[in-house]
Amino acid sequence: MSARYISIVALVLGLLSQSAAALEESALVKSMVPGPFLLPSPEGTWTWGMAPIYDDQGKVHIFNSIIPKSGTWSKHSKIAHWVADQPEGPYTLLGDVFASDSAAYHNPQISKVGDTFVLVFLLNHYKDENGSKQEVGIATAKSLMGPWLESPHNPIIKATAENGQHASNPTFVVAPDGEFRIYHKTMTTVDGEVFREISLATSNNIAGPYIVSDKNPVLSYAAQKVDIEDPYAFYYNGMYYMIVEDRQDVSALLAGKHTGKVRKGGFRPGLLYKSKDGFDWGTPSIAYQTNEIYFGHKLARSERPSILWKDGKPDYLYLACHDDDPSAGYILKINGWNGEMIK
Repeated sequence: MSARYISIVALVLGLLSQSAAALEESALVKSMVPGPFLLPSPEGTWTWGMAPIYDDQGKVHIFNSIIPKSGTWSKHSKIAHWVADQPEGPYTLLGDVFASDSAAYHNPQISKVGDTFVLVFLLNHYKDENGSKQEVGIATAKSLMGPWLESPHNPIIKATAENGQHASNPTFVVAPDGEFRIYHKTMTTVDGEVFREISLATSNNIAGPYIVSDKNPVLSYAAQKVDIEDPYAFYYNGMYYMIVEDRQDVSALLAGKHTGKVRKGGFRPGLLYKSKDGFDWGTPSIAYQTNEIYFGHKLARSERPSILWKDGKPDYLYLACHDDDPSAGYILKINGWNGEMIK
């Protein structure tokens, strides 16, 4: 019996056992206070996403995507580096980290393991015009100022038949036993339709090679014909957590209220999952709200969640958002969140 079949059966049984109630707000979302929008786009470009990290001097560095308005993210996105004295900015653009005439570098996420900084990202070598054969890359450096060394195994997670010719939007986690985990988006086809889901690859070395889990997908609603994507995973106070964009209203699905016709994209609150082992994620709670709720703006896509950590504790949540403010997105201050209660 395949891992995918077992996963789908478990999900269906779980859904049948749940009451038709709205998802609870997490302690995380209750702890957050909205802050400013950040990173206005350089002229002729648009910015997307923010992967933040503190340096030893307390400055905040952000790695994100910059795309020319005359191009497309799947061919022309590059990863850029910004710095500020505080999370609220203002930020100075330091320059490009990864840019290429033959590949797009997109949606980075930054971590630190010991004295090594780790950058994971979507890597697209123009395999087709719409960018649907995306893959995952990784690079390391001893300083946030570089130089950055790409893994000789890149793309460390390749587009294959098993993952729907798609691996993208990676998030990097160090397990308690020292194993390196990369959760990422994959694709699957159900009744001729393609759906996003979350899968896992692991390694004993940061640079790889990475082996895809035989338990994949680790999070999927494809059997219900609903997407989920943009994972940000981390291990905190004895639990794995994953914040995801609720792209097609998983919240309504779990409450028994899904219509089958929803607006795609991050036009709704995000979801927070927790897990003891990083495989069984259970029922989520609300992770963050929308720009409309926080700022009273016209509802737009809040996506690409990423946490800024300070002294081992979550300090700010960064979210990509394109609304009336022409910037990469906004931040939410996290006040004293120590994790979710285990029920």
